[in-house]
Amino acid sequence: MAPKFPDSVEKLRAAGNESFRNGQYAEASALYGRALRVLQAQGSSDPEEESVLYSNRAACHLKDGNCRDCIKDCTSALVLVPFSIKPLLRRASAYEALEKYPMAYVDYKTVLQIDNSVTSALEGINRMTRALMDSLGPEWRLKLPSIPLVPVSAQKRWNSLPSENHKEMAKSKSKETTATKNRVPSAGDVEKAKVLKEEGNELVKKGNHKKAIEKYSESLLCSNLESATYSNRALCYLVLKQYTEAVKDCTEALKLDGKNVKAFYRRAQAHKALKDYKSSFADISNLLQIEPRNGPAQKLWQEVKQNLH
Repeated sequence: MAPKFPDSVEKLRAAGNESFRNGQYAEASALYGRALRVLQAQGSSDPEEESVLYSNRAACHLKDGNCRDCIKDCTSALVLVPFSIKPLLRRASAYEALEKYPMAYVDYKTVLQIDNSVTSALEGINRMTRALMDSLGPEWRLKLPSIPLVPVSAQKRWNSLPSENHKEMAKSKSKETTATKNRVPSAGDVEKAKVLKEEGNELVKKGNHKKAIEKYSESLLCSNLESATYSNRALCYLVLKQYTEAVKDCTEALKLDGKNVKAFYRRAQAHKALKDYKSSFADISNLLQIEPRNGPAQKLWQEVKQNLH
């Protein structure tokens, strides 16, 4: 006798979730598919629910190695609810498994526009950058499909969702990029990091600080042992008035090189902009111990000193 399936969308989805947890991916896929048919037959407009069901079924396809159907279901999910993180990540994984690295890169990059601390996307970008540089050479970015610009409304929407998905991503956020930070870069990684850093430097010279941040970020994914890359990215954040990010990058730079004068100076500038004059004064004082005749630092020291009194 054939098993009796639940008859409501909610119960079918719950049963699918249970089968998925038990490793019964084909059964879970069938349950999600049945839930989709019931939902569509009802004629009710619930794009959120329909998107989740497609995304869940895509996860089953991915587990079973059925990458093409995974991509198809993720795309359906994203048509219903654009810029959802889970279907983007699942589609990226499927593209990567099929060695469609440019498409995977675009999806990972889109996720990072929504939430730049999702560990799996950071690691995916790292892998794709290496694979694309190896397969397409230094001009690989010119051969990429266009990367969609995520509207601020989509980012706000994601940040306001108290969903299971958001909680799951928050766990990744709390881990930050531990795997990337702890990984010892190979000689090839270090070389790629240098190339990307130089590309960032060229963009800074042209005044394209937003694009330069992307290059420096990719460089740090290859190798995060270069103090100057952090202090260079901090300069871009300063120009864009993202002072908190500038402080963070300068702090990372100084962990790697305690005598990085530019990092002290830029962090002092950022602290001053944030009206944290005490911290700014401390950074300038440390800088002047290293370079007592540094003219810009002496001038900034005087300015900050006035604000302290």
